[in-house]
Amino acid sequence: MTAELSRLSVAVVGVSGIGSIVVEQLARLGFGRIFLIGFDQVERKNLNRILNSCLKDAEALRLKVEMFVEAIEEYRPKGTAIPISASINTREAVIAAAQSDVLFSCVDTLEARQICDSIASRFLIPLFDAGVTIPTRQTSNSYDIADVCGRIDYIQPGGSTLFDRGVYSPESLRAEHLREVAPQAHEQELNAGYIKGVHQEAPAVISLNMRAASACVNEFLARAYPFRLDPNRNYTRSEFSLAACEEEYLSEDSFSKSDNTELALGDEEPLLGLPNLRKPKQ
Repeated sequence: MTAELSRLSVAVVGVSGIGSIVVEQLARLGFGRIFLIGFDQVERKNLNRILNSCLKDAEALRLKVEMFVEAIEEYRPKGTAIPISASINTREAVIAAAQSDVLFSCVDTLEARQICDSIASRFLIPLFDAGVTIPTRQTSNSYDIADVCGRIDYIQPGGSTLFDRGVYSPESLRAEHLREVAPQAHEQELNAGYIKGVHQEAPAVISLNMRAASACVNEFLARAYPFRLDPNRNYTRSEFSLAACEEEYLSEDSFSKSDNTELALGDEEPLLGLPNLRKPKQ
């Protein structure tokens, strides 16, 4: 397994709460080349949930991807990890992700998930998408935690997409865009974080992130080296609730598959069909 993984490239989009834990596992499993894609800086408020980050990184406002590459080079050869200091909705980042054999989406916006979904379809790359959330319910004078849950989706090229599965929709993408351009919509902003309805600068979610990140990487391993007693097709989505102590699995056949017009288009211009990713004129 180690020898085979050393010949593979992997791209991880988002190297933060879940992403940093995913990257740590992939690097130590022995992937030969690891693209780390992201543009965020290390801040004090996220030191409690980003592996390998430290106070000096936050004080210097270092890019998360560059910090993590330096950490990986403490135990893997130089050049194994490649930082792509850009948003996934840039041409540079899309091209880097398209060079990978496997794609992990560890992002916190629907737009970024949509782009990862499109990359997976166009370049026929297996995609693993992970997300966690802590829904709350309002009481008379406070909020109570209603659940602590996570979701892992495996997207097989040619199968149902994140769009097909309702992870994002035109309506939810529009709402997210409005939150971004109209930050004064305070209530909507609150609903965009880890803890729904509660503004929390440094949520104590590292154990939840680790639970989701481990499940995500194990989902890849189960497909690269099948060890399940049942067919992997039965586990195309897994969802867990720590409040209910439940874990549920959905099969590929649970989702309706729409006509995927992006399938196998590759690097046809404009890239991903987006005008802003068009190749610059010489």
